[in-house]
Amino acid sequence: MLDTDPRADLDDVVLATGRVLQVNVSPGGVPKRAVGSAQVGRMGLEGDAHDHFDVHGGPHRAVCLFAVEVIRRVAAEGHPIAPGSVGENLTTEGVELATLAPGTRLAFPSGLALEVSAPANPCNVIRGSFLEGKSGRISILRHPQDSRVYARVLHEGEVAAGDAFRVLPPLPDSQAGRLNLLERLDANERRFWLANWQAVAEAGADLRILDLGDAVACAAPGSPGRIFNAAFGLRMVPILCDRVIDHFRANGVAGWLGDIEPPAPGLEPAERVSVLAIEPRRIPEAQDVPGLVMREVGVAEAEAWERTVLDGFDLQGPARDAWQAAAEHIARIPGMHLVLAEVDGRPAGAAGLFARARVGGLAPATVLPEFRGRGIHAALIAARARMAEEKGCELITAQAETDGQSEHNMRRMGLARVHVRDVFRVDPA
Repeated sequence: MLDTDPRADLDDVVLATGRVLQVNVSPGGVPKRAVGSAQVGRMGLEGDAHDHFDVHGGPHRAVCLFAVEVIRRVAAEGHPIAPGSVGENLTTEGVELATLAPGTRLAFPSGLALEVSAPANPCNVIRGSFLEGKSGRISILRHPQDSRVYARVLHEGEVAAGDAFRVLPPLPDSQAGRLNLLERLDANERRFWLANWQAVAEAGADLRILDLGDAVACAAPGSPGRIFNAAFGLRMVPILCDRVIDHFRANGVAGWLGDIEPPAPGLEPAERVSVLAIEPRRIPEAQDVPGLVMREVGVAEAEAWERTVLDGFDLQGPARDAWQAAAEHIARIPGMHLVLAEVDGRPAGAAGLFARARVGGLAPATVLPEFRGRGIHAALIAARARMAEEKGCELITAQAETDGQSEHNMRRMGLARVHVRDVFRVDPA
């Protein structure tokens, strides 16, 4: 029997057909203007640009598509919307794009192949296309059939107005589902660090925070080390990498950033970090620990909680002072829940849960040295999983040194490794 390529078989399975009504580009902003054709590369259409790189662009959002069927529905309600006015690159006809599952492919005559990656969330930039500026009219959360969609470029090629395209099923090795999961997990991690940096800055620390939307960075000249000199979110928007590196260098600090191409030829990762996740209901109950009590604490006990965290990690110097001063500010972060573990009334460990957008981030947990080896770390994981369920979280996530003890503990409790991130150190020179 001859060997066959399952990819070739899938290319014969045509789910639907459509055509390109209009190809749209602009030097930035909206509306995007119609052109006859455009070359499409890994990062998008030739001749197209964005005013807001924190929201658009990058390999996972290379091409924005919008069905004219939606434009007609929305326009019929009186909204001043038209092809190109909400910033889509390709206005299509014949396919309800918002109903396509991530991983679905679009094949064009030139050999161009796109993979649907995610819905395109509306932003204020396109408010001029809606009555009273209500761009939420094309939010997939409110109107599931009426969203724009983003696509990755699987094979580069040209696209022209009038081109027919085929809708094909996902490839067997499609990473679309995994990448969408990572986007949710990345968002929780990014929000956690931004909120904590802001809390520490509010308490008086000299933190220089760069908020670029889908990517954030912090530089702290007086507190060297990774905690306050790092960036998060660059996997989705690698185009912002240079701005983050410039931020570190402008402030004279070494910075750590991950999920990017090596920022210099031959540069090796400084460390590797695993991203883990699981549905909270799948975390088992921990074994009983004699005398152990877990409880959530608030602002009144935040300083004691923070002191337990710092003692457990043996954090000293300016960074310790900054975190301790910020304890009450951290306790007030929306979605932040502080968990204190006590054995016979004595602090034994501490951890946090950051619950946002139905994802519960397991903030770094620690157990004081004299209480280690009793199962308290596992109990902290289980307690936060139950708390995440109560808060309506669909997932819990955590980050840990790859193959380190913390990752081992979390995987033993059921969390699965979904990604390994290379982290690079960029020196100020």
